[in-house]
Amino acid sequence: MIGELEAQEARLVLPRFTHDDAWALGSLLVELARERAAPVAIDITRGGQQLFHAALPGSTPDNDAWLARKRRVVERYGCSSYLVGSRFRAKGTTFEASSRLDPDVYAAHGGAFPVAVDGAGVIGVVAVSGLPQVEDHALVVEALERFRTA
Repeated sequence: MIGELEAQEARLVLPRFTHDDAWALGSLLVELARERAAPVAIDITRGGQQLFHAALPGSTPDNDAWLARKRRVVERYGCSSYLVGSRFRAKGTTFEASSRLDPDVYAAHGGAFPVAVDGAGVIGVVAVSGLPQVEDHALVVEALERFRTA
């Protein structure tokens, strides 16, 4: 599984990422979530600035807190929150038990993915919260794959 998650990140590097790109990617995520009646909140940041946020029916303020906690994991580790959590589990432990980071501030649960730009590295984060972590992660990956090939 770790190899698959690493391959997603290697494959989903973008040629650029502008404010307009954030709007387009966020809008695509909203469209995909609405098709599934997914009760999610969506957040996209670049360089510490929130460029997109949406809260769909059924999402709650708790989802916004989860978005922030998962986003901080990506910002700190430079890879998806799901990959970070999976690496800890592969070592026979958990992020909460072994990272030495405050779980009220950081959450290594699926749903936050690095926005990486060719030649620049990780410049931002796209995140979804409201579904089980595997589904949050899969929704972001699906949207990035569609966005990248559009």
